Amino acid sequence: MNTTAMLWTGRILSGLFVIFMLGASVTPKLAGMLVAEETMAQLGWPAGYALMIGIIELVCVILYVYPRTSVFGAVLTMGLLGGAMATQVRAESPLFSHILFSLYLGLFMWGGLWLRDPRLRAIFPFASARSGSASDADHETMLIPPARS
Repeated sequence: MNTTAMLWTGRILSGLFVIFMLGASVTPKLAGMLVAEETMAQLGWPAGYALMIGIIELVCVILYVYPRTSVFGAVLTMGLLGGAMATQVRAESPLFSHILFSLYLGLFMWGGLWLRDPRLRAIFPFASARSGSASDADHETMLIPPARS
């Protein structure tokens, strides 16, 4: 895939992630919608926590959108999603539809960031094994240790 296609695919994936987070999670909590409080209560959260969690989610999404802080925002969001997963485990929710949903969302988020950020691709390369020896460029971009002589 060429760089331009990767960039635009990453932007689209990241945009879909941001739209989902803002529409399905942040907005109901910040707007004080009844569905947010009811869902939090069903999961065992005391009343009044929805607003605080919504603000934390909004900060994470803003950090993720801004290119200079996107990796930091993604790391913070993964912490948030880990907490959501732990809450689902404690509530004994179904595995594939509820507990692992945070994992699906995190993979979507990181996939979009990986496609749009060449620095992240340099740290976490996704390449097939090639026959022969690795070149000097491979040592720098793919984190392959140089051969010992």
